[in-house]
Amino acid sequence: MDAARLVEADVREELRRRISAGRSRGSEAEVRALVDRAVVDYDLRSLDGSLPDLRDRAAVTRAVVAAVSGYGPLQRYFDDPDVEEIWINEPGKVFVARGGVSELTTTILDAETVADLVERMLASTGRRVDLSSPFVDASLPDGSRLHVVIPDVTRRHWAVNVRRFVARARRLEDLVGLGSLSAPAAAFLAASVAAGLNVLVSGGTQAGKTTLLNCLLAAVPPQQRIITCEEVFEIQAPARDLVALQCRQPNLEGTGEIPLRRLVKEALRMRPDRLVVGEVRQAESLDLLIALNSGLPGMATIHANSAADAVAKLCTLPLLAGDNVTSAFVVPAVASSVDLVVHVDLDADGTRRVAEVLAVPGRVEGGVVETVSVYGREAGGTRLVRGSGWPPHRERYARAGTDLTRLLGTAA
Repeated sequence: MDAARLVEADVREELRRRISAGRSRGSEAEVRALVDRAVVDYDLRSLDGSLPDLRDRAAVTRAVVAAVSGYGPLQRYFDDPDVEEIWINEPGKVFVARGGVSELTTTILDAETVADLVERMLASTGRRVDLSSPFVDASLPDGSRLHVVIPDVTRRHWAVNVRRFVARARRLEDLVGLGSLSAPAAAFLAASVAAGLNVLVSGGTQAGKTTLLNCLLAAVPPQQRIITCEEVFEIQAPARDLVALQCRQPNLEGTGEIPLRRLVKEALRMRPDRLVVGEVRQAESLDLLIALNSGLPGMATIHANSAADAVAKLCTLPLLAGDNVTSAFVVPAVASSVDLVVHVDLDADGTRRVAEVLAVPGRVEGGVVETVSVYGREAGGTRLVRGSGWPPHRERYARAGTDLTRLLGTAA
């Protein structure tokens, strides 16, 4: 047994004694202090040659802290600010993504270690994964999102995904600095949010939808109250008056589940100035449309290949709410409720960029919601250029003190 394993065993034994005696809660700070003392003690005991040498005290300290209070072999990826996502397809295949590009790591685990890591991650969330509930979504203490699927839903091994929130952008100006958004488009989006327009953010997986949503929320006037509804906490809006709600899984008896639809309804009773749905996937889209149609400004994200596809998808999802919901109601509701659609793309080189900004004037022609381009990519390039369209509700911009003509200039 090497020195790190011996020190780890000493720390675990001391920690067990303290917890059993009621003198410890196993906090990270306490674990680190115990490890520091155990390393010093081990170093002294190894002087007579009876124990393996402690060659790198700092490395051993990091390894033992990660093993006891962190995420063991995965902790170094949690500590790496460039790692955006970690996933395990099987114990011998651990992947990470940096800058939107995936890579197979050299980390080799075993099935028992994977199960132990998942148990450790779920310990602070109050959620579980077992044969009766083979899927789990949870938010980790650092804000990362955990998703786990176990056999027999998977063929053989546990599938684990940890999506980390490592965005370097908190405001629209940050996106401009990163080259993800042009300065004129950023100014327009900020003015649109301040004016109270309803914004739908679309894009593929890992395209940066939540990051863009957070940046848009930073443009909400500080006196306004924001209520967010999500399956798992991901939104990190820099607001002083914010209440975040997340769904709840059913308990062991199969009761107590709180779906996203329920959260949207409850949020309307909480005096929101802005309603935000982390992602619309199913029937909750109907409740969102009804809320937006009542004059409450809001935002949401949606998976789609383009802004136009996002509008078409939003015209379909509410039909899942029941047979009594028809396109005759949904399509006009979308046209009158959604004002702007901002689409983000993940390029082949891992760069995330805003690809287009569509406006929804509120008209329906032949059962299709009309849209116009406010900003779009130049032909054959990545630069965002002014389109021919104008956003709806110009009077709202005027009330917010924005000269829309000066802001957008002459349409292309």
